[in-house]
Amino acid sequence: MGGQGARGKRMKSLTRGQFLGAAAGTVGAGFVAGCGDGPGVVLRTDASAATTADMIVHGRIIHTMDSDNPAAESFAVKDGRFMAVGSRGEIDALRGVGTQVFDHGDAVIAPGFIDAHTHPAGAGVRELKDVNVDVRSIAEIKDRMAARARETPPGEWIQGFKYDDTKLAEGRPLNRVDLDEAVPDHPAVVGHRGGHTSVYNSRAFALAGITAETPDPFGGRFDREGGELTGLVAERANYVFSSLIPSTHTDDDRRAGVKLITELMAQAGLTSFHDAGTSSNSVRAYSAAYRNGELSCRVYMMMRGAYEDMRQAGVSTGLGDEWLRVGGVKYGADGSASERTMRMSTPYVGRPDDYGILTMTPDAIHDVVEVAHRSGWQIGIHANGDVTIGMVLDAYERVQELWPMPDPRHRIEHCSLVNPDLLARIKAAGAVPTPFYTYAHYHGNKWVEYGPEKMEWMFAHRADRQRPESRQEIG
Repeated sequence: MGGQGARGKRMKSLTRGQFLGAAAGTVGAGFVAGCGDGPGVVLRTDASAATTADMIVHGRIIHTMDSDNPAAESFAVKDGRFMAVGSRGEIDALRGVGTQVFDHGDAVIAPGFIDAHTHPAGAGVRELKDVNVDVRSIAEIKDRMAARARETPPGEWIQGFKYDDTKLAEGRPLNRVDLDEAVPDHPAVVGHRGGHTSVYNSRAFALAGITAETPDPFGGRFDREGGELTGLVAERANYVFSSLIPSTHTDDDRRAGVKLITELMAQAGLTSFHDAGTSSNSVRAYSAAYRNGELSCRVYMMMRGAYEDMRQAGVSTGLGDEWLRVGGVKYGADGSASERTMRMSTPYVGRPDDYGILTMTPDAIHDVVEVAHRSGWQIGIHANGDVTIGMVLDAYERVQELWPMPDPRHRIEHCSLVNPDLLARIKAAGAVPTPFYTYAHYHGNKWVEYGPEKMEWMFAHRADRQRPESRQEIG
């Protein structure tokens, strides 16, 4: 199939990553509409039979997600939309001069995947600018942080990311003393890949004025052991430090980060995602990448920093187009599953007084939900533990009773620890859980701290799938 076709360009054989990266900017979000009886070519309802395709793709099986025509050999694309699906011969009939043809031989092809909860904009710029400590020993983390410190003027912050406390050869977590040894002349922080805890060195604590006697703030914790700070800081206690760390990332850096991360996501088969906590800087980065033709995935922006100004200006969920769209507003009401800080009705294994951390009060949840709901915004609230999920449902149930709206699609981000009562309430409220998937496997060795009884009801995907309202889709 590699010869020069008389009616089109030479057929290409690409790797999976190359094809997905190239196709992400070409194929539209919608699939096929208007189905015929039985096998045969299925044309999009607004496609002209006389036109030729911009792109044709062949494979052994193409999963169409169309129950009437579930599988095909080939599909055609016109103007960024699926034009037709059918057999190889039927689709080749739509080939013309200039048609790109991708022949994947025996490959199985599926529609692009949607990640319903991710944080790509920040991840992209960190990959470009900060210290990646996704390694498997404390010694390697120290080496990487020390190397960056040697090329950084004294006094400037050294920032690491992608730390994982349970995957280290030493069998213990990173601590303040480790960072003091690696980075003695700079304030330093290493962020956990879960995004809710960080480890700081002594210079950072001194700059923040934090000692072992400093009380924990609401919704946060300074970890201590034997009366000394370990360096671990959880949840809202990180805010004490964040105001001290100057942003060295420019708008160009952030745009380049978006370009990089969306290319990587497209190559992995992700063609759309929900950025679950989009800052004002991220909005600018996505917008700039979009204008420059550098956005390889469609983005549903769940707002944080820009939300209030947008709401006051009359903007609500849905503004934008298929590539870049205003989604819901995002809040966080408790801690992390992977960092073992989520708020539960029973304690962690081995820590009888530790039930996790709430980062919002019930009153605060009610207030923000009422304002957003009445302003026409979808709401997504991070709630991992059963206690927190119940609080969020209280607020969703209240606003729908007082100010009902058709299918508001309010979300429960993560929704990790459920029970039969919560599942029934989620269904009755029409709320949308956005649970973890690969995350549950990746962090599997952390779940022992929850115990077998909780694990019976954590990441209850099968129970969620039995709910007709549990659908995660962009827009």
